[in-house]
Amino acid sequence: MWSKLLLSKIYKNVLFITKSSTFIQSKIDFGHQMKLLNEKKQFKQSLDLFERLKDQNMKQLSSFIICQALKACGQLGDLQRGSSIHRFISSQPNIHPPVLTALIQFYMQCNDVKRAESVFTEIANKALFHYGAMMKGYVKHAMPEKAIHIFDQINSPDDVAILLLFNACAQLGNKDALDRVKNVWKSIPSKFYTNTNLVASLIDALMKCGDVENARSVFDSSKSKALHMFNALMSGYVKNGMPQQAIDIFTLIKTPNVITITILLNACAQLETKEVLDLVKDVWRRLPPEFLSNVYVLSSGIDAFMKCGDVENARSVFDSSESKAMHMFNALMSGYVKNGMPQQAIDIFKLIKAPDVVTITILLNACAQLETTESLNLVKYVWKRLPLKFLSNVYVLSSGIDALMRCGDVKEAKFVFEKSKTKHVAMFGALMKGYIVNEMAPEAISLYNEIKKNNANQLDDILHLLAINAAAKIGMFSQCQSIVKAIPVEFLSTHKFVAALIDMWGKAGSVEKAEEVFQQHSSLDHVGYGAMINAYGLNGMGLKAVELFHRVPSEYIDEPTNVSVLNACSHSGLVDKARSIFKNIQNKTERIYTVMVDVLSRAFLFEEAEALINEYEQTHPPLLQMYMALLSGARNRRNKHLGEKIYHRMKTIFPQSSDSLVSAAVLLSNIYCGTGDLEKASTIKNDLMKSGAKKRVGLAWTDTNGEIFEFRAHDRSHPRSAEIYVEVEKISKELIQHGHKYNSSWVTRPIQADETVESVLCGHSEKLAIAWNFVVNPNTKMIQLTKNLRVCGDCHEATKLIAAIRKCHIIVRDANRIHHFGPDGVCSCNDYF
Repeated sequence: MWSKLLLSKIYKNVLFITKSSTFIQSKIDFGHQMKLLNEKKQFKQSLDLFERLKDQNMKQLSSFIICQALKACGQLGDLQRGSSIHRFISSQPNIHPPVLTALIQFYMQCNDVKRAESVFTEIANKALFHYGAMMKGYVKHAMPEKAIHIFDQINSPDDVAILLLFNACAQLGNKDALDRVKNVWKSIPSKFYTNTNLVASLIDALMKCGDVENARSVFDSSKSKALHMFNALMSGYVKNGMPQQAIDIFTLIKTPNVITITILLNACAQLETKEVLDLVKDVWRRLPPEFLSNVYVLSSGIDAFMKCGDVENARSVFDSSESKAMHMFNALMSGYVKNGMPQQAIDIFKLIKAPDVVTITILLNACAQLETTESLNLVKYVWKRLPLKFLSNVYVLSSGIDALMRCGDVKEAKFVFEKSKTKHVAMFGALMKGYIVNEMAPEAISLYNEIKKNNANQLDDILHLLAINAAAKIGMFSQCQSIVKAIPVEFLSTHKFVAALIDMWGKAGSVEKAEEVFQQHSSLDHVGYGAMINAYGLNGMGLKAVELFHRVPSEYIDEPTNVSVLNACSHSGLVDKARSIFKNIQNKTERIYTVMVDVLSRAFLFEEAEALINEYEQTHPPLLQMYMALLSGARNRRNKHLGEKIYHRMKTIFPQSSDSLVSAAVLLSNIYCGTGDLEKASTIKNDLMKSGAKKRVGLAWTDTNGEIFEFRAHDRSHPRSAEIYVEVEKISKELIQHGHKYNSSWVTRPIQADETVESVLCGHSEKLAIAWNFVVNPNTKMIQLTKNLRVCGDCHEATKLIAAIRKCHIIVRDANRIHHFGPDGVCSCNDYF
């Protein structure tokens, strides 16, 4: 009997051990299966398996199974299920360290940084992998400062922690981050250098902090060069604007991967040359089929082709791709905008079902390029339907302001700006630029001064440049001085600032100041030379412009430089010099042909000008600007027959260009007035009135006692308007006494019953601005004003006399050039304008 009882007890023990072993084995099998499912990215199936196991015996779940479950929850973003697992294990007396790591990773993946921090804080004995999980999460969420703070708490960091530190410093990309990288780099144990991932992160961090030299040194000194090290170096070169060096590194790689190819294409996109286009084509032909299904390679290929000007191949890559990812649509749209094809970008936008912020930004840029009523309506339509989160994106907001401004809706652009809670520097820039585009430069200066007063820390190089551009637009010497004083000295020596300053001083009529800036900088680029040539040309110093042009290094002579020197010749009547320069230009663009037509038309060489137009049109479609230049010359010559011929040809060739045809009609009307054919002139003016066509409003800006004032033709909005018109009448009487006769050919609208030729012409904006200067300072010796239109012949003659009668200097900048009127009654243009 005892033997039976003993045997029974042994049997029960064996059965228990067998069942227990079976359950342990099952747990191991379950954990292994979940791991395999997670590796195959079958996260839902992994969690389904976990749920079945949990229902059998929740308390017997191993740490390994829980880690796999949390991993699946994190990948799926299933915060609710992962949190329930957290609540369950929180009731256990001891939580294994790997589970705590998995919890931190889970919460970080679900974007719940606070709960990840809470888990980390509650860990009594923190291990390296806990610190690493926190650092990795912070880097993922672009919180590099917090990642660095965690690193500082580690006594003996391993290679993983150092790698994550480098990633955090790479995100910061500033001097402090660079110093930290260098300090840690010096103390890295030699054994860590066998970790090529760590070395690649070091190269990446140095590059992103701008230390190209040390990054290359790390690469060169590494005995074992893994592909991701090559990729980090290439990517760094691209980031630092050194695409050729990236291409040079690519030639050393035997077996590139998709990342390498993507970086190479980005480097080629930066260079935008024919040579790199050939390289892109060559590489593209040799890509393995599996690379051509990678959306990053495809979108970078589209971008590279577009930036190198090969629109056809870019579109072919897009069309031939079976799967079209959003960034491929974006690359194509952006390419169309870059190549001046905004309508095609809009057409692509219409194919997209769920645009992202990048798509919307590119669409707005396309609409800004078109500058039409239709594009404005599209901007407003899209804007009303944008999700709220898009309306907090700085790129969408700044592009929206820019598009509205470029399409002429200043009021709506200001509304978007003012409604935004956060005012980013890019939004200030878009608003300032918009004011300048819409001939509201004084408002741009006011905004700049407001930023300087209230948000000085937001003033960057772009805002300072826009302020210089606004000051150049207004062209007032004293204002230019105050703007320059506000700009930090370190900005003023860069190429773009030097060119902008030369341009500003030239447009303010101060050639001396422009020359001073030009001569202070021995290292000038093509823009700087072009700006100085243009400054000479604007101020009627054509010979100096030509002389400087012949001193420009040949590699700096481009289309803008050629246009500037030909313009200078045009304003100074240097026809022979213009012919010689034009003859030697190899690549004659439409702008170069147009300005040469202007040179000939101003000199009344109409047959030669028409012959040049015919030559151009043999291989190109007609250009409206060429005909406007010819018609303007006919107006100056009062050549009625030529004016009629040109105008009727323009109506035939450019029927859709209504705004330009209005300007052309006004020029023809001026010709009729000048030749005494008042009936035809009146017919044109009446037709324009009936059609509702609007001429551009004449504006004039002047600076009195450091304050800018704006005047419109027949303006009575000024608080001291009565005094201004009394002064206008006084000046008019003086002009008549000195023999001035008001020229009715410059009256461009029907005269009302209560008006005279004198009253209409005396109401021009520049005459009001001059009168205001005398109201404020009766004995002034210097008056400066800027017009948005070309100065009329009557105002030009009157201003010469005013300068002589009142013994003062008057500088008038119109839409074409700058006139310096002296006390001797002579204008610097010698009446050649």
